Amino acid sequence: MIHLEYVDRAHSVQTAPVVCMHCDSPTCAEVCPADAIKKTADGVVQTARKPRCIACNNCVLACPFGVPKMKTEFKLMMKCDMCYDRTSEGLKPMCATVCPSQALFFGTRNEIETLRPRSAPTNRFQFGGQTITTRVNMMTPRSGRSEYIDVTAAMNESGTGKQISLNVLMEGMYQEEE
Repeated sequence: MIHLEYVDRAHSVQTAPVVCMHCDSPTCAEVCPADAIKKTADGVVQTARKPRCIACNNCVLACPFGVPKMKTEFKLMMKCDMCYDRTSEGLKPMCATVCPSQALFFGTRNEIETLRPRSAPTNRFQFGGQTITTRVNMMTPRSGRSEYIDVTAAMNESGTGKQISLNVLMEGMYQEEE
């Protein structure tokens, strides 16, 4: 239940996995009027329970990380739940076991710090005036690292300087012949 975002689709097939961050205080669950989203005792934020989900999209709109996706054909919100059927049995989530680059890792904070000594894990994210702490850590460079990742500031960073047309396909189809 993870999805992939294209980094620069016009110029590359490179993708970045988007997983649920399993927030300490999950906004998606807090805004659910049907109480369909639960957090387990071990901190895993579950996908919506089908008998309760009313497909209102509140969770989709409220998540600061953009993780929940409404599957309209099922009238159900779905998202990563760390393969709870596997992790509750002591197994790793499927994404972490099949990721060829180990961009996704499942283990302790000490294990990842040992495997990636030039990086440091962080689980604090800043959205404007709000700080969100999560169960999932993101690896950041050890040098020049901040106390948290300011997500809204990163959204305003300058790009690569490449002009990207969102109508690449349409422009190619309807070019006038000379």
